[in-house]
Amino acid sequence: MKRLIPILIIIVAGSLFWFRERWLPAAADHAAYLGYVEGESLLIGPPVAGRIVTLSVAKGDRIAAGDLLFQLDDSAARMDSARLSAAVATARALAENLASGKRAEELDVIVRQEAEAQANVTLAQVEFTRVSKLSRQGIAAETQLDKAKATLAVAEERLKQIQANAVIARLPARAAEIDAAQSRITEAEAALATANAKLADFKSAAPVAGLVDDVFFDPGEVVGAGQPVLALLQPDKATLLFYIPEAERAKAQAGVTIRYRCDGCGDGGTATITHVAATPEYTPPVIYSASARAKLVFQVEASPLAADAHLQPGLPVEVEPLP
Repeated sequence: MKRLIPILIIIVAGSLFWFRERWLPAAADHAAYLGYVEGESLLIGPPVAGRIVTLSVAKGDRIAAGDLLFQLDDSAARMDSARLSAAVATARALAENLASGKRAEELDVIVRQEAEAQANVTLAQVEFTRVSKLSRQGIAAETQLDKAKATLAVAEERLKQIQANAVIARLPARAAEIDAAQSRITEAEAALATANAKLADFKSAAPVAGLVDDVFFDPGEVVGAGQPVLALLQPDKATLLFYIPEAERAKAQAGVTIRYRCDGCGDGGTATITHVAATPEYTPPVIYSASARAKLVFQVEASPLAADAHLQPGLPVEVEPLP
């Protein structure tokens, strides 16, 4: 039995050495570099805090841009919007009232007063003419003439006063008052627009089409402002992550086009290198010897040139050697 132990150790070590390529990234002379697809998630949360009353999606749902994702309790915000809407209506009514002058009923009263004053003037004029004639004939006393003359003067002044009031009643308010009323309308409309904008923050719609990757809250729970409620995976923003050996590092430059293959991808596709890691994934403990450098690999990121529905997160890919 003791003789078998060294033999077993040698067999295990030989097996590990023989199958080392299955665990290490592909070397420079291999037909392809190994990697995988990484998805880009969009974390979506409300800009305001609140209680979730409606959750319209579930994990794994495919949604289109503009689809409703979730709704927070907006009862207080809706009441505030209604209050400010009423304030706008009040400000507009006050401004219209200032610009229109007296009401028709009030103007009618003034017209009637003017007619009465005109009648009094006519009557006083007739009386003054009659008394003047009698006074010239010596029938009426001088005091009667003076009284008739004064009565006519009072009636005429009363008519002028009512006519002046009629002109004023038809005039709008002073320019400063009208400007102030218009300013109050602008202020009320701005407050209403702000309230409506805040009201829209309680409802969240999908900014882009995608796949619901995860949901972090349930209806009835309270979420903080800016706290993600769900993660939306964007299919058109998949990234290929693969590893190249140290000897190929100089060839991997941003903008270089590569070809990839994956299970179910048919003939594969093309992608453009967008980033190359500045440091290797594995660093030898001592020096960069010739044998150690063969194990150094650098992570490379590439973006597909065209959207590929087959590129699902986590899917293994093979990248052809760099040109």
